[in-house]
Amino acid sequence: MSTAISRYADAPTATLTVSDGRGGRREVRYLLRRAPTMEVALESGVLIRHRVRADDRLDLLAARYLGDPCAYWHICDANAALDPDALVGPAAEGSTILIPGG
Repeated sequence: MSTAISRYADAPTATLTVSDGRGGRREVRYLLRRAPTMEVALESGVLIRHRVRADDRLDLLAARYLGDPCAYWHICDANAALDPDALVGPAAEGSTILIPGG
């Protein structure tokens, strides 16, 4: 369903049987949610809090916390961000974002 390097590579899947639009049926595979509760994630260190500064950038935060600037999308996923730019920068200064921990 996804490549080995995809963020969805280890996500559990399920199957749903639906109409194929021609009177038949077909199976559709989909990804299941895989997130712990917020309380469990924070207590276990799966997520950590970061107070945003005006000069923060997602690639720099990913390099600092995750060891890879290209892993910025992990930060976006942890915050359910549709617009990554809304997480950092002067407008977000002082807010708290979640960063996946080790």
